Amino acid sequence: MTVTTYKWTIKRYHRAIEAGIFDDQPIELLRGDLIVMPPEREPHAYYNTESADYLRTLLGKRVKIRDAKPITLPNNSEPAPDVAIVKPLGEVYLEHHPYPEDIFWVIEFSKATLSKDLGEKKDIYAEAGIVEYWVVNLKTPQLKVFRDPKNGEYKTELTLTTGTISPLAFPDVSVRVERFILLKKTI
Repeated sequence: MTVTTYKWTIKRYHRAIEAGIFDDQPIELLRGDLIVMPPEREPHAYYNTESADYLRTLLGKRVKIRDAKPITLPNNSEPAPDVAIVKPLGEVYLEHHPYPEDIFWVIEFSKATLSKDLGEKKDIYAEAGIVEYWVVNLKTPQLKVFRDPKNGEYKTELTLTTGTISPLAFPDVSVRVERFILLKKTI
């Protein structure tokens, strides 16, 4: 017997959401598969909130910072990155979640989902043309930065533990790496 899985499209996924089918379960759509999102522990929530607030201070009204909100990608994916830094398009987002062309960069804070965030999600973001993707590794204090997507993969990868980095979209802004990484082994 052959096992076949059901692949969701964005359209069907949205209809199921509207019908309330997933109201009791946090999920995201990755390449047509429904992925249950694990519960968020305290360090993850803390760094997510603090980092988003820090970026709001640095970038002001130049961007909209979306915490754990979906983005819509062309590869039947609608992930909910921990932080998405997007164009401030106002009421446009009443009609649709940000598309790749609306996104400056996305950030994931990761411990339990580290292999997914550095594997499948990285690939999905690169395929969609997300210009910059950051993964904050909560297992070891480091920031992984992926840039320059070409042919479905990121061509540039940086691993940072200190110093500053300027996002590609905002070369005039210096982001302190230490504001993103877990400096104590408390998780």
